[in-house]
Amino acid sequence: MVASRDFKDMFGPARFRENSAIAMLGHTRLVTHGYEHDNRNNQPVVRDQVVAVHNGIIVNVQDLWNKSQNLQKTTNLDSEIIPAIIGTSLSAGNTVLTSLRTLYASIFGVANIALLFSKWKNLALATNNGSLYYISDPSFFMFASESIILKTILDKCGHKPYITQKSILQLKPNTCGALNTETMAWSIDSLAAGYGEEFPYMGHADPACEIFEPCQYTGPVTVINRSLEHGFPETPERLIRTWEERRQRIQALRRCSKCLLPETHPFISFSNDGICNYCESHCSLPVKGLEAFEKIVEAVCLKTGHRRCLVPFSGGRDSSYVLHLVKTRLRLEPLAFSYDWGMITDLARRNQSRLCGKLGVEHILISADIRKKRENIRKNVLAWLNKPDLGTVPLFMAGDKQYFYHANKLMETYGLTLSVFGENLLETTNFKSGFCGIRPNFIKQNTYGLQMGCKIRMVAYYLKKMIGNTSFFNASLFDSASAFASYYLIRHNNVNLYEYIPWDEKEIISVLRSAYDWEVDPETALTWRIGDGTAAFYNYIYYMIAGFTENDAFRSNQIRQGLLTRENGLKLIEAENEPRWEALKRYCATIGVSFNETVGRINSVSPLFTQEAWRPDCSSL
Repeated sequence: MVASRDFKDMFGPARFRENSAIAMLGHTRLVTHGYEHDNRNNQPVVRDQVVAVHNGIIVNVQDLWNKSQNLQKTTNLDSEIIPAIIGTSLSAGNTVLTSLRTLYASIFGVANIALLFSKWKNLALATNNGSLYYISDPSFFMFASESIILKTILDKCGHKPYITQKSILQLKPNTCGALNTETMAWSIDSLAAGYGEEFPYMGHADPACEIFEPCQYTGPVTVINRSLEHGFPETPERLIRTWEERRQRIQALRRCSKCLLPETHPFISFSNDGICNYCESHCSLPVKGLEAFEKIVEAVCLKTGHRRCLVPFSGGRDSSYVLHLVKTRLRLEPLAFSYDWGMITDLARRNQSRLCGKLGVEHILISADIRKKRENIRKNVLAWLNKPDLGTVPLFMAGDKQYFYHANKLMETYGLTLSVFGENLLETTNFKSGFCGIRPNFIKQNTYGLQMGCKIRMVAYYLKKMIGNTSFFNASLFDSASAFASYYLIRHNNVNLYEYIPWDEKEIISVLRSAYDWEVDPETALTWRIGDGTAAFYNYIYYMIAGFTENDAFRSNQIRQGLLTRENGLKLIEAENEPRWEALKRYCATIGVSFNETVGRINSVSPLFTQEAWRPDCSSL
């Protein structure tokens, strides 16, 4: 970077007056709004004599632009509204503190921001969820979104003897601070109104201050993220017609007289009464009670001396409700953790921002090499299309399983002993391993539990299929192996809250919608898996080839648990198994495959219900 022409042009001596100083803000952020190769959509954002960087997502940004019709946006960034509101307020004669309070009273969602100004030699920081840490010293000032970043700098780069890890302080939720960059004086104030009119250490206006626009990148553009494209072409009529014809045949399949599972489900059998073996082997899921969980919490708190815990947080329905309970009812201090492997939807990110912003919960988002992950998915999808097999479909989703590994590492890094998980056991889908020839385990205690013998047989199945379809031997192989280890082999240090409280779909949705304006997908009646960009794709495969999806398994588990009638379950899956055409197009665009060709190839695969006496391929086991 330092050797590049862009760097030299930006920091060359011709750009600055003699004996002057510069203040810089640099930032990396996940792509959420607009194409990253249009530099206007990258940060820092420069507008109205304010330079801003922002972590989080402002979910009501369009409403704010609509209300401020005198303001014109120039980018696709949600973050642009920050300097727009701040700059307008400053132009009206308000102070920086008042302007920050105006901003945070207007926005909805997580906003951790840093600002520089044309009038003052000051840095302003603000947060509504506490994801900002800093070290303040008379000779320097450092800040970062996570304490571990500052700790790493101290450990690796050396520091003054009196600066220790205890020098790392958190900017608490709903607070802001100002650094006078001449005197290095630092002050903190509340974002709530009525606590003061200005920071005590704001410098005086300096007419010599000058803001430079960000340097425009002139290098080659090799990859463009197309996942944010909207307005896809209409779905070809031939694809819709094929799905409708297939649905009529699926509706004629024999199903269990108690639940919804069809005759094409792996290892299914029916009694004389038409009841399947999955229903006959079902054991009701016990609920231990919230008091039992509170005892675990108190024991941990007594041992550690704090109430901090980790909450793995996808932004989906169940983990969102867990975060709500942990913070509001159990009065713990959660650290929300998300693993972005490239297929978290923008909807899920917005919901993450809604909850963390309103609850004031620190949110750590660990991102994989998203371009590499998506390329791995593309290679495996193309390999699968070359030789379709239902047992190898989970290879598309292998990339997300490392979140168990990262959860364990975070607990170790932050000295946490309690991780509160939101795993709904009703989501158990035995058919995915069943298509690999693994018989169902009707008494397993979690969705990822397999006996060692079954794990070995699963690996043998994958190896056989890869040898028969060498396209699977690609750059994703190591990532898939790592995912298998993270999911099935390493210890999962989680306490599942849904083992202690009843899972109540109506209650969960009601709370999330009313308290957080939790967002749903207008394309589907589902509230499950809407944050997972892969779900629409693999469920379409299962439906078109096997005649059922995860929804059939999930609703069947609810029926067995007495939470749903079969009649209502049939109505639900009829709506939930409708293809999500727009989600399918986004998925194909994201990984870089043709929607028409990919869906057409899936449609051409002979479904199981045209094959006599179908059984999973267990010949190698």
